[in-house]
Amino acid sequence: MHILVVGLNYRTAPVEVREKFTFDERELPEALKQLQQTNSVMECVIVATCNRTELYAVVDRPHLCGHYIRHFMEQWFQMPRQQFTTDLYMYEDERAIEHLFRVTCGLDSMVIGETQILGQVKQAFLLAQQQKTTGTMFNMLFKQAVTLAKKAHSETSIGEAAVSVSYAAVELGKRIFGNFGGKTVMIIGAGKMSELTAKHLYANGVSRVFVVNRTYDRAVELADKFNGIPLSMEDAVYRLHETDIVISSTGSNGYVLSREQVASAIKSRKSRPLFMIDIAVPRDLDPGIASVENVFLYDIDDLEGIVESNLEQRRTEAAKIETFIAAELDVFRQWYKTLGVAPLIRALQDKAATIHEITMESLANKLPDLDERQKKIIRKLTKSIVNQMMHDPIVRIKEMAAEKHADDAMDLFVKLFALEDEVLEAKLEEQSSSSKRDDTGSSKENASNSTFGNNLLVQTASRTIAAVTT
Repeated sequence: MHILVVGLNYRTAPVEVREKFTFDERELPEALKQLQQTNSVMECVIVATCNRTELYAVVDRPHLCGHYIRHFMEQWFQMPRQQFTTDLYMYEDERAIEHLFRVTCGLDSMVIGETQILGQVKQAFLLAQQQKTTGTMFNMLFKQAVTLAKKAHSETSIGEAAVSVSYAAVELGKRIFGNFGGKTVMIIGAGKMSELTAKHLYANGVSRVFVVNRTYDRAVELADKFNGIPLSMEDAVYRLHETDIVISSTGSNGYVLSREQVASAIKSRKSRPLFMIDIAVPRDLDPGIASVENVFLYDIDDLEGIVESNLEQRRTEAAKIETFIAAELDVFRQWYKTLGVAPLIRALQDKAATIHEITMESLANKLPDLDERQKKIIRKLTKSIVNQMMHDPIVRIKEMAAEKHADDAMDLFVKLFALEDEVLEAKLEEQSSSSKRDDTGSSKENASNSTFGNNLLVQTASRTIAAVTT
């Protein structure tokens, strides 16, 4: 089994490509289900933000499954793969794990160290859990990624400087106008990004803030926090000529302001410039607005260079986080190596429990005069003996499972404790489960749980049984 990520981000694809690969939040549950039903995909999580769309999957054949996942994207987004394949990246196994860790910690963000991505990854994971598209591997990996990111932000100062996409938009405005004294700002959209932008603007002294949203009550709610003026989308067009700065961040599928609307408004501004920043994906503002005289339009990609001067401290802190990531990679690596030994340990424990029960029944038959208290004491003592006898072998096999010759250690473990019957039974059970899944084409939600748990066990069974029968 392998871990795979296929995606595109602000580094590999411009905004006009990324906006074609956005998932509607309402459609994500169905997208997850369809992705999991893709050939050879056992588990999956979709991380979709304005700057990236990434499909994480646990698969059995990475290169072939990469083809299947690209086919899923082709079908879901109704776009021939020839038009987007060059914008995609695909990472496997440890590189995919490291990528997830870096993304969750904010090291792969346009604004390095930003914390918003942590919540987005966490929400993506929780949604996948709700849709039952995660299993043993991703339940471990994504929880580890979230915990790592929290540690990175609490034990370093990477998040102390006020640097984010919204902050970058404000910084760009300051470079154009010098300061915001006497300026009127129109914020279109009332989501988290808009609220962050309003917070930065308010702190930098704007004299008036218009808050625009399709849901007027939401505009009122946000405007109240910053002594702003709520507007409907219709009113916003008529107040545009009063505005010096427009910052737009909505979830609209079309442009919220057209070139014609802006061109009409600019006629009433008497040569005063209008500064507009579009931080939405898909874009909110018609790109044709840039051709209107005295209008300065920037989109989210333009912000990357603007914040460069604010990032040096964060790069220093990022180096510390890279050491955290290296340590977590080792933790996951060791966990994965010992994953296959768990079924062998359970087989030994089950066998020991069976022997113990048979012994207790024999004792009860041979000593019928024992009362319940005596039986309870004997049961407890004999069970303690069994557990103590198994303790060291279990500890040692866990240690050996992480070493170079783990397969040989598994074989020896099976032979020493005569677990051939148990592993054969597990093998047959796994084959039966796989056959049922293939026949029905039904849910794979628990397949990776059993497959990862039994993978090494089945391999060990095959080798051991072959050795015994030859």
